[in-house]
Amino acid sequence: MEYNTSLKKLILPEYGRNIQNMVDFIMAIEDRQQRNLAAQSIVDVMGNLYPYLRDIPDFKHKLWDHLAIMSDFQLDIDYPYDLPTREALAERPNTIPYNNGEIKYKHYGRIVEMMIKRAAEYEEGMEKDSLIQMIADHMKKCYLTWNKETVDDEKVMADFHELAKGRIDVPEDFQLSETKDLMFSAKKDNSKKKQFNNGKKNQNYKKDMRKN
Repeated sequence: MEYNTSLKKLILPEYGRNIQNMVDFIMAIEDRQQRNLAAQSIVDVMGNLYPYLRDIPDFKHKLWDHLAIMSDFQLDIDYPYDLPTREALAERPNTIPYNNGEIKYKHYGRIVEMMIKRAAEYEEGMEKDSLIQMIADHMKKCYLTWNKETVDDEKVMADFHELAKGRIDVPEDFQLSETKDLMFSAKKDNSKKKQFNNGKKNQNYKKDMRKN
């Protein structure tokens, strides 16, 4: 018996060995026109393996690129698109410039620090008060993520003042939202997100069924 471990390594495993065997076979076809027809047939089969990707821009282009890659760029046919070069595929992507600065409180995250800094630039008024309320409530929700048993409002506000570095004056009568209200809001948002994702999946499924 032949085992895959003893066979040639697949260049693009996602297409399987049968597709790779087809590519290897048509490379031995001498007639160019026959090679072109065979290549088109293979691309059609490759596309049928992932029908849900048909709506993606340049999907066909990607399939022809993959055909060339699986042939190790040795397949001599009339490609309908410009192919990538070996050098372009071997080129390393640019390094992403990550922000490695220290985060004061990791359970709140860097975005909260940025929001507080931005809120400090607002003029005094209802808009700034609403933003402070939103940020503080969000901090309380973050706190609850790590400690569902209890949350100390005074601790959250102390952290807020520390992150604000004296740039924001919080009204003396300021109150954080109740824990039950924040938890209910989070559950409601998750429920809406789940319904949206399920609806999207159903739409994609119906679209595929119409195409097939």
